Amino acid sequence: MKLIDIGANLTDPVFRGKYRGNQAHPDDLEKILERARDAGIVAMMVTGGSLEESRHAIAMCQQHAHLYATVGCHPTRTSEVSKHAGGAPAYFAALQKLISENRDKVVAIGECGLDYDRLHFSDKATQLEHFVRHFELAQATGLPLFLHDRNTQGDFARLVKENRQKFAAGVVHSFTGSASEAQELLDLGLYIGINGCSLKTEDNLAAVKSIPVDRLMIETDCPYCEIRPTHASHKLLEKAVWKQPEAKRKERWSEECLVKSRNEPCTIRQVLHVLATLHAMDEAEMADRLYDNTVRVFSGIS
Repeated sequence: MKLIDIGANLTDPVFRGKYRGNQAHPDDLEKILERARDAGIVAMMVTGGSLEESRHAIAMCQQHAHLYATVGCHPTRTSEVSKHAGGAPAYFAALQKLISENRDKVVAIGECGLDYDRLHFSDKATQLEHFVRHFELAQATGLPLFLHDRNTQGDFARLVKENRQKFAAGVVHSFTGSASEAQELLDLGLYIGINGCSLKTEDNLAAVKSIPVDRLMIETDCPYCEIRPTHASHKLLEKAVWKQPEAKRKERWSEECLVKSRNEPCTIRQVLHVLATLHAMDEAEMADRLYDNTVRVFSGIS
């Protein structure tokens, strides 16, 4: 079995044992990567959500052959662009330079898009302006897009449609919409990434079931988006072959255990089981299809 986690926020300090600025336990990133390999993960895309975070992601990826980076500015972080020396042109020129100097490790532009649920971080006008700049970056580099879409009232789909000729492919990650919203994305030629947040309600499950397997990708969005006992998908895990390792509170940290409320890549096996169940497929077959979809779009992963 070969799995690729397309959305891993491995630059988050919690994977180094640091929570809200406080060191709660030893750095256990290597153990996390080991558990991921044991679960069948052969590659991961480390999310870059800002210029600085993209630099950190690339630095991490240069140290691990199976890690690859995205480079971009998350919609909730776009307010930092105007504060950059030289403003938006300089900020995006720096992103492009980062990509050109690390083509062996950068496989996508993003995370980019729109998020109207968190306008207190960055207002709508700012998000719209800088989302468009990511299409230009994709056109200049020839890279696919790693996309974010939250409650955007049609603006996301409109901008993608207006700029669709500027990029060859893309995936909307962490999809939480309806079946009709999924179809809108499919009609735009996009792929759809699924994680635990995609599987919270019965309506979510119906939407995910409606997506053709050849347009799906899989992710954890760790340290977020685990499948929780309150999720509609949790009941489907009863027959799962892969069992999640024991999880302990960070204050009782053990190297062999997960940390409660800190999702990590190995739990991708739970998402895989739910996807396979919804589509009435064997897990191994589903894994093969997801792998093929991912390397088709993100051809830089080897």
